[in-house]
Amino acid sequence: MALSVFGICDYLIMVATMIASVAIGVYFRFSGGKQKTNEEYLLADRNMSILPVAVSLMASFMSAITLLGVSAENYYFGMQFVIINIAYFLATPIASRLYLPVFFGLQKTSTYEYLELRFGSQIRMLASLTYTLQMLLYNGIVLYAPAIVLESVTGLDRIISILVVGLACTFYSTLGGMKAVLFTDLLQSLLMFAAVLSVVVFSAVQVGGFGQIFVRAREGGRLDFSNFSVDPTQRHTWWSLIIGGMITYLSLYAVNHTQVQRLLTVSTLDRSQQCLWWNLPVMSALSIITCISGLGIYAVYKDCDPLTYHGITAIDQLMPYYVVQMMKSAPGLLGLFIAGIFSASLSTISAACNALAAVTLTDYVNRWFLIPSSYIPWMTKLAACTYGFLFLGLAFLAEHLGGVLQAALTIFGAVGGPLFGVFTLGMFTTFANERGAFVALLTGMALTLWMSFGGPRPTPAKLPLSVDGCGFNVTNPLPAVSTNFSDYFYPYRISYMWTSPIGFVWVLAVGTAISLVWRQQQPWERDGKPHPDPALFTPPLAKLLRKKYGDKPPVQRGLLKESSLHN
Repeated sequence: MALSVFGICDYLIMVATMIASVAIGVYFRFSGGKQKTNEEYLLADRNMSILPVAVSLMASFMSAITLLGVSAENYYFGMQFVIINIAYFLATPIASRLYLPVFFGLQKTSTYEYLELRFGSQIRMLASLTYTLQMLLYNGIVLYAPAIVLESVTGLDRIISILVVGLACTFYSTLGGMKAVLFTDLLQSLLMFAAVLSVVVFSAVQVGGFGQIFVRAREGGRLDFSNFSVDPTQRHTWWSLIIGGMITYLSLYAVNHTQVQRLLTVSTLDRSQQCLWWNLPVMSALSIITCISGLGIYAVYKDCDPLTYHGITAIDQLMPYYVVQMMKSAPGLLGLFIAGIFSASLSTISAACNALAAVTLTDYVNRWFLIPSSYIPWMTKLAACTYGFLFLGLAFLAEHLGGVLQAALTIFGAVGGPLFGVFTLGMFTTFANERGAFVALLTGMALTLWMSFGGPRPTPAKLPLSVDGCGFNVTNPLPAVSTNFSDYFYPYRISYMWTSPIGFVWVLAVGTAISLVWRQQQPWERDGKPHPDPALFTPPLAKLLRKKYGDKPPVQRGLLKESSLHN
């Protein structure tokens, strides 16, 4: 499809988005402290207000892959996926009350510094390297996947897409640091909402009203929420979505460095907890609207499925295809949609640039080299810039990786559960040691990656599709061949939603067993201290330890600044 689908309004909206993002970076480079210290560059001087942090938490989690994938999920498999929002609601108090106080009390730049304080240097390095590899692979795909989808549907050259998004976010995140990332996330989140809402509104108008979307979705079997099965081989059930969704959410919002770093940019623990709670309605709103957008597209295409008649070649192309086919007549809507997709990529990648710069300086450079303090801010900016160019390079290489694209996305999910298990083992027990945690993490990731990559595995069955109303000659699809799921190796049949919980439970079980059997000195014992520091443990356990040992809770740095920084 030629670029003729783009009008002047579309170009103006896309260009304005990039210029605004870059302008925010330039503004924060030359305002305030001018990004001269790592405290400002990586943590925004720990004095950010709640709104931009809350919205940024959502934006760095919801990538363009998520927007395109969730809409297609609801179109082809039904709306049961929306139940995952219940998991987010249940997991938020756990993250805010049991995990966040530990990181906020320690006030460390890198989340993985906690692991060295609690266990030792080896587990810190393993976790940090795992996170770095995970983020490199994932963000290369975040940059590449939307570009290839947009090219296949709109004709927008993938090289242009990758370069524009990659260079823009590298520029503003390198110049403006965390403040630029947070405020551009705010702008980009508005565009993400606008893009998805435009699809919902336009499809509702086409089918005769918002209610008709759900009428047609129900007729097509897309509103079946009755699957309460406990069978782990069923793709989406209430149990898999709630339990799997909770562990996935906690692996991201409770212990993942990208999110924890944002939660440390405010002045007090209470404000940080509020950021998590305000993130919840913003994230759920975008998730639910994206789910409805998939139903809206189904309501339009229910009698003429574009995948079946080969209008598209992959389900992720569904939403861009709909926008080009149905919305190109409205001036600016195509540009608004693509600006929203670009914004979803920008917010995720800029978050990764800043987060990886923090990990690189804290976990690698400062650990192995003695760097003069005056050089550290410049090296941090260089690291952020380098990661931006690495994402660009990986995006161009991704074209030649074939099946590794899905593999990179799978790695992101598969390592989250085991890493969450290691942090939980450290915060909720005093007996777990580095040997137990190290072996548990390695074996846990081996297990989840094997379950994720092993094959052959059955293809999930789509809900009924039709081409009877296309109005042009279409070869009716052959009847779906019945798949005998029992012919496949059982672990390969288990739903992807259970991968993180399995990794999490494995790490807890193996780490506990090895720690109890294979004893080892704890860090506080090696330092000659009579008991562990309560600050290293989740608040309920820390309270018991302080009662036992008579220690007073440490005064948080943020509380000392509250009166002057509260806004």
